[in-house]
Amino acid sequence: MLLTLDVGNTNVTMGVFRDDTLLGTFRMTTKLPRTSDEYGVLICSILEYRQIHSQEIDAVIIASVVPDIMHSLTSGVIKYLKVQPLIVSAGVKTGIRIATENPKQIGPDRIVDAVAGYDLFGAPVIVVDFGTATTYDLIGPGGVFEAGVTAPGIETAGRSLWGGAAMLPAIEIRKPSSILAKETVSSMQAGLVYGAVGQTEYILQKMKEESGYLEAKVVATGGLGKIIARETKSIDVYDPELTLNGLRLIYDKNKR
Repeated sequence: MLLTLDVGNTNVTMGVFRDDTLLGTFRMTTKLPRTSDEYGVLICSILEYRQIHSQEIDAVIIASVVPDIMHSLTSGVIKYLKVQPLIVSAGVKTGIRIATENPKQIGPDRIVDAVAGYDLFGAPVIVVDFGTATTYDLIGPGGVFEAGVTAPGIETAGRSLWGGAAMLPAIEIRKPSSILAKETVSSMQAGLVYGAVGQTEYILQKMKEESGYLEAKVVATGGLGKIIARETKSIDVYDPELTLNGLRLIYDKNKR
């Protein structure tokens, strides 16, 4: 079985595949400092709790945007799963050609999403990932990564809002019953959710106009993407497992 690890700024999302079938997904926080033993024990414990024996994991692939934890995480995987992980980095086969000014600046998470978007939905395709940052990546014919847009994530914007204004509380991010809010919490929810919807629609419109790919398919992923996808016709597909499937596809390309 294949263990995929998507290391983001907020969470490490794990997925276990048997061939092309995703057996389960799990999350743990990224920001807590951990030793290699802690990572190894935690990963094995999560797998065993979900009735997946750690001895059955015979391959691991990792994409990370948090370099600081990679030594401990990689060492934990090697020590406890007895597997040398494949790290998504320069030199790894992806099937995607990056045509930006500085390809090395494109994060591994965006490359993984691009692989999944292109392989699963064809091109041209725009992949939107609602994470700590909200990213919009355009993949053109032939699997060419042509352009990307980076905006603050919805939760990141929310934390900035209530962290920078003493009178505003921390809130749950969800769609309020009406945009015509009559109290503080729902007014903040309306601003965050409908603001993100408006941002999404306008950025996608401009990307299609300037690229000429007016019929490009739009695929969204990321935890809060589900809320936005429900509120706009600009998103064609919402796939919460897109990144994990991208990791699986990259592993398969390199295995062959």
